[in-house]
Amino acid sequence: MKKKILVLALSLVGLPTWGQTLEECWKAAEENYPLIRQYDLIEKTTHLTVANIQKGWLPQLTASAQATYQSDVTAWPDDMKTMMAGMGIDMKGLKKDQYRVGIDVQQTVYDGGAISSQQLIAQEQGKVKEAETGVTLYQVRRRVNDMYFALLMLDEQMLLNKDLQTLLAGNERKLEAMVKGGTAAESDWLNVKAERLNAVQQANSLESQKRMLTRMLSTFCGIEVKEARKPSPVASQREGLRPEMKLFDAQLSLADAQERGLNAALMPRLGVFAQGYYGYPGLNMFEDMMHHQWSLNGIVGARLTWNIGALYTRKNDKAKIAWQRQLTESNREVFLFNNRLEQLQQQEEIGRYRKLMADDEEIIALRAAVRRAAESKLAHGIIDVNDLVHEINQENAARVQQSMHEIEMLKEMYDHKFTTNN
Repeated sequence: MKKKILVLALSLVGLPTWGQTLEECWKAAEENYPLIRQYDLIEKTTHLTVANIQKGWLPQLTASAQATYQSDVTAWPDDMKTMMAGMGIDMKGLKKDQYRVGIDVQQTVYDGGAISSQQLIAQEQGKVKEAETGVTLYQVRRRVNDMYFALLMLDEQMLLNKDLQTLLAGNERKLEAMVKGGTAAESDWLNVKAERLNAVQQANSLESQKRMLTRMLSTFCGIEVKEARKPSPVASQREGLRPEMKLFDAQLSLADAQERGLNAALMPRLGVFAQGYYGYPGLNMFEDMMHHQWSLNGIVGARLTWNIGALYTRKNDKAKIAWQRQLTESNREVFLFNNRLEQLQQQEEIGRYRKLMADDEEIIALRAAVRRAAESKLAHGIIDVNDLVHEINQENAARVQQSMHEIEMLKEMYDHKFTTNN
């Protein structure tokens, strides 16, 4: 006995899990969607951009080399050259060909907040891109909902079709026996048989649609979806934060950072610098006039600059940022308005399906009773087979309608869950 239990347990462990929940499909689809890779790329790009901006505090080195030929150079006056020549001093003067190989070093001491504002702008731009990606990824859920509940509807139709085939097959066998007993016409038997074969054709069509939709959902989610599990009804909960709201907040934060950048552009800059070069002529021009030799030269100092040109465009730049804020706020209001309308519509639809479902059970019970009565009447020759087929189809239609109402109500519930992000 213990061995049998052990074998049964091991066999159950090896069984695959059939069917995926709606939440599992949401998660799989978001992870499989190609856009998900952009999150990592955006983060890395933003990090590199901020790091590059931060390097603005490092000393800026510039190496240069130049060779020039001038049409004229600084020279001694002729009277002085004559006087010096009389004293035995040869005043050669500067050469017209001049050469310089040097390095310039500049170090920012105070930038008025320009570097920090550029970093903040880069960070906020990264957040906006991430929020945009989040909005697009969130829409994946709606597409999963559409395919998932369409698959559930097909499952329900296939199940009811199977019940219809069973019911028709039972009446077909009864009529076949009645034909053999001479109490029914062969055409009645063939009529019911044709209806059963028609139901078989419908089943084949539903099966084909299900295979196609299952492949589509599996490809979209990146997993093998075997069966869709009917989710439980969900009640309305407190409204959550939609990704679109995060996008609007990120866009407003970016506008604040850009305005801070405008203020930083008006501030003065203070820096220190050092210049060194080897060449001719050097800084001692009088010496170079007498001796045409290359020399080492250097300069160190501090520089204060204030670019007031930013004032020319400041008014227009601030107006552009203000308009961006107004556009973002307008988009937020439009989104909230449409979102609220969508919620109201979904709530009304859920209420409507609840009312319809309250009558579905009674309608099915009545249709089943009429169908059973028709079967009895046909057996006693009161009605013909067409009346029976009609009642069978009416009962099946009522059952299909009940299933569709249930699935459609569930879809509205989960679409409402998507709309409110709760």
